[in-house]
Amino acid sequence: MKDVAARAGVGLKTVSRVVNGEPGVTADTERRVREAIGALGFRRNDSARILRKGRTASIGLVLEDLADPFYAPLNRAVEEVARDHGALLFNGSSAEDADRERELALALCARRVDGLIVIPAGHDHRYLEPEMAAGVATVFVDRPAGRIDADAVLSDNFGGARDGVAHLVAHGHRRIGFIGDRPTVHTATERLRGYHAAMDAAGLPADDSWISLGPTAPERVTAEAERMLTGPRPVTALFTGNNRVTATVVRVLARLPRPVALVGFDDLELADLLSPGVTVVAQDAARLGRTAAELLFHRLDGAGEEPRQVVLPTRLIVRGSGEVGP
Repeated sequence: MKDVAARAGVGLKTVSRVVNGEPGVTADTERRVREAIGALGFRRNDSARILRKGRTASIGLVLEDLADPFYAPLNRAVEEVARDHGALLFNGSSAEDADRERELALALCARRVDGLIVIPAGHDHRYLEPEMAAGVATVFVDRPAGRIDADAVLSDNFGGARDGVAHLVAHGHRRIGFIGDRPTVHTATERLRGYHAAMDAAGLPADDSWISLGPTAPERVTAEAERMLTGPRPVTALFTGNNRVTATVVRVLARLPRPVALVGFDDLELADLLSPGVTVVAQDAARLGRTAAELLFHRLDGAGEEPRQVVLPTRLIVRGSGEVGP
């Protein structure tokens, strides 16, 4: 700063004001200071700035899987909000592993991020209590935190699944199968609850053989779909619990000689280009990310109200596969 001040012919305080974007500097003086900075090839020392201000202007995002198309718009939305607040985003994947989630979240805290946005893989987040008590703002997204009180931004998984299954019922289906994620996943159990609510509302039984929760690996999903679609009382429609399950089921149905109705939770790329197009219950992943990030910065600005849960609506997109009759 002394070298910049000497070259620009100003005081140290003036250089500090220019670097930190503070008022009280004329346009001509700011120009001279910035020309001096450029000529000397200097960069602001953010480590020193952190020590002085106690804030790093950075946040962390713990995703389930960076390769999952669902998380791309969510990640981008968080990054845009962070950028609007002059903050840098660091992110990583938990790979649906609770230990890896904890390791990654604490590593980000050790690097002094100001706040965390977490898509939880585990069910016990008490390990974050010391960090939160120390001032690390934390918001959970897609799924609520486990065993602690914390802000959460969720989709209406129950209502969306209920509406999707009710749509199949309205098109004449009485034997509807459900294939979803593992029963330990909050979104999977909420969507199953919505399935049961729609079947109950229509006065329809939900046979245990029509329901399958488990890993979303193509091998398991294929086997379960084929099982439900064969036998003396096959299902005439399927409701799939997420985009990975839907993609596998679409491949199974393409091999069948007869049409089978399908509604999937989560939209997927090119769903409108298939024949028939895939009817889906769509979440707004970008809105999830944007809402979570805005809530995080609201906390960083000093908001001290009790933790809150924000539930965002889903949307049924009709494209053809969910309108196939029994």
